[in-house]
Amino acid sequence: MAGPPTYVVFNPHSGKGRGSKFIGPVLDALRDGGALEHGVTAKAGDEETLAAEAIGQGFRRLVAVGGDGTWSGVANAILRSGQPTELGLVAAGTGCDLAKSLGVPRDVASATRIIREGHHRLIDAGRVEGRYFVNIVGFGYDVAVLEDSWTVSYLEGELLYLYCALRQLRSFPGFPVEIEVDGTSQGRRELLMLIVANAKVFGGGFRIAPRADLGDGRLDAMGFANMGLWRRVGIMRRLLQGTHERAPGVTATTARRIRLKFEKPPAYETDGEWNRARSSEIDIEVAPAGLRVLVPAP
Repeated sequence: MAGPPTYVVFNPHSGKGRGSKFIGPVLDALRDGGALEHGVTAKAGDEETLAAEAIGQGFRRLVAVGGDGTWSGVANAILRSGQPTELGLVAAGTGCDLAKSLGVPRDVASATRIIREGHHRLIDAGRVEGRYFVNIVGFGYDVAVLEDSWTVSYLEGELLYLYCALRQLRSFPGFPVEIEVDGTSQGRRELLMLIVANAKVFGGGFRIAPRADLGDGRLDAMGFANMGLWRRVGIMRRLLQGTHERAPGVTATTARRIRLKFEKPPAYETDGEWNRARSSEIDIEVAPAGLRVLVPAP
């Protein structure tokens, strides 16, 4: 039986241009599943515009071909629409962290089979400064790593993030922030990094929040105290192993709402996309069970 009409959003620039090679194979794999249309992004932000237009035309299954930023843009269109629209993921980007947390394989054949099978689960999203995120929002060291990755053209994927993470261990200075969790002040802290996670994985493979659950109605905040170089090296080693929660200077908190107060509007990332905050005070909150994502059948 044919599936519902499907609209595919392609980001040809994802994965340093690798996404352009996915257009033919993905369309071929989905063509026999029912009515099929597609759009191709030309610049950042087009994925959300294309998705919103498709939803307005009545499509209730959207497939996003790209990485975490592409998936986040399409998810924003779905969540803003309020329509019961499914999101399918095809990994063509650099990190593709949400797919790792959901168990969606990177190869086109497996990802499109999952889409055709049509099994979905409801997952939470986070919201910051009026925009949704599906994977993480991060402050501090990880933003410096993201900025550094723009300067490296000879690596990609997990190797790119690992290389830039090592380069930033020595130079990133840390930052002060006041933290409030579900209305209770946690005081002022000097941090290396703060990650507020909806999913488990970020940065191309780091299991930043091993206990995070995409459907528990809460966000998992991981705070890393600022520290010297050799302790940073130790923390990164434990982060790679997924054992950092037990390390001195690391705090794990779950919350529905987190308020952060910085000395000035910070740079931050949402799902791998760089942002500059509008204010020095930022609220982050969960949007529970709002997004239908196509996943492997249990």
